[in-house]
Amino acid sequence: MYAIICDGGRQYKVTEGLLLDIDYRETVESGDAIEFDRVLAIGGDAGLKLGQPTVHGAKVQAEVVGLEQAKKVFIQKFSRRKNFDARTGHRQKYTRVMIKAIQG
Repeated sequence: MYAIICDGGRQYKVTEGLLLDIDYRETVESGDAIEFDRVLAIGGDAGLKLGQPTVHGAKVQAEVVGLEQAKKVFIQKFSRRKNFDARTGHRQKYTRVMIKAIQG
């Protein structure tokens, strides 16, 4: 069984036991439960159930595993003949969750 959920403006195809990186959330800690109620579709042996826009009564339960960071991305800026050169970096934070159950 799988589900397509919407979180943070992005859509994810999830199955039970899947580790998923979602947008960083400051208020959660490891072991906390998260419930996704914006389920766009549910598929399985019985077929595909599509929502308009969401499937009524469907939920996906997940547990927070921890916080992760992506690889560092370097931004290089340069202007010739202007004596300007700058280099900055950015590491995006993510919340890693494990999908526990799909109800619907």
